[in-house]
Amino acid sequence: MSKAGVAQAAIDVFSHYYGQLEEGATGLIREDTIAPLTEVDQLADARIDPEAAREALSRTVVIKLNGGLGTSMGMDRAKSLLPVRDGRSFLDLIVDQVRRARAEHDVTLPLLLMNSFRTVDDTRAALEQHPDIAVDGLPLDFLQNTEPKLRADDLTPVEWPDDPSLEWCPPGHGDIYVALESSGILQTLLEQGYRYASVSNSDNLGAAPDPVLAGWFAASGAPYAAELCRRTAADRKGGHLAVRRSDGQLILRDTAQTAPEEMDHFTDEHRHPYFHTNNLWWDLEKLAATLAERDSVLGLPLIRNTKTVDPADSSSPEVVQVETAMGAAIEVFPGATAIAVGRERFLPVKTTNDLLLLRSDVYEVGSRGTLDRVVEKAPLVDLDSAHFKKIRDFDARFPAGAPSLREATSLTVRGGWTFGADVTVRGAVTLAEEEAGEVPAGTVLS
Repeated sequence: MSKAGVAQAAIDVFSHYYGQLEEGATGLIREDTIAPLTEVDQLADARIDPEAAREALSRTVVIKLNGGLGTSMGMDRAKSLLPVRDGRSFLDLIVDQVRRARAEHDVTLPLLLMNSFRTVDDTRAALEQHPDIAVDGLPLDFLQNTEPKLRADDLTPVEWPDDPSLEWCPPGHGDIYVALESSGILQTLLEQGYRYASVSNSDNLGAAPDPVLAGWFAASGAPYAAELCRRTAADRKGGHLAVRRSDGQLILRDTAQTAPEEMDHFTDEHRHPYFHTNNLWWDLEKLAATLAERDSVLGLPLIRNTKTVDPADSSSPEVVQVETAMGAAIEVFPGATAIAVGRERFLPVKTTNDLLLLRSDVYEVGSRGTLDRVVEKAPLVDLDSAHFKKIRDFDARFPAGAPSLREATSLTVRGGWTFGADVTVRGAVTLAEEEAGEVPAGTVLS
């Protein structure tokens, strides 16, 4: 790591987790050690003075996690560069959201991206199309750290001469804290008078700049806050907050930290009624102080992620990736809190099912640059992964764009169907594999 130019603080963090691996740590959080979180503040009930809200937003920086490639959808560049609406990408829409918030509230509102070594070049090239988004004295991005993948059998760094870049991996988005500090940007933000950070994933277009949330967070005096949404049966895999019984501290538990025999508790949306959106708020002064106190090692819970060194080759050696979750930092800050927000602030795209919805007429671009749902409930989309999972195949099967889904309750597609222009879906529609072919232009499916 040192020879590769990794910051010493990141090496210290990796060493901390390597010691845990040697001791056999699993990172599991047992159900009997936590109590469900059932009562939280509601954004809908927040009453914030408009001037106080604007003042808080004027001291806020927007940070987006932008290190991910859309590999699950067959992409090989930054996922945020994927077109979403009218040829505009996630990144284009994020920039537009920031621009609109700046103009409406007369604030500087810097945009800062955490890139990985795999996304930085493409993202910087794309941002050249938006020269007005930069803020004097601040960069547009900083780099996520890298660490070696470890052989699962003996925890030594794996060697893969066929593609040495596959010997390395990012340390999960929990690396954002040390990456922000070691880059010097955290100190620069403080010196320029910024106090708060609004942090979210770049594939979640719901997490737009919000003065009411900024005002609520500033008024709370909390060092850290997480946005939550009410869980439904469709949200059973998402991480959730809970209260640690030993000290009453809020903590985050993800799927990878749950024992298999306790997954029934984890997925019970009545037992754990709120899920974690990965939209976070930080007090930058308190973050800097905590990092200094802990010598940059926040000690977030370990996530032991087992994969193969070449994700595309299941026969390649099994490796362990040492990861942490950004949201797990909630347990580091006494007094950390949470707020329940509307579902409109959680609009991630993890699959082409999600992408089809966002490209359809179920959503429109609103006045704040957000994608606003124009029907009461979004339909359930289930596309055959054998034919639609990869973005290249997906685009080829919708050459004229998404069908109209405003009147649909569900669309299930099995087999290699191709959709013509101006197709309308009404009610609950299933296309069967044995009949797969072309849906002619202008067809109404019902």
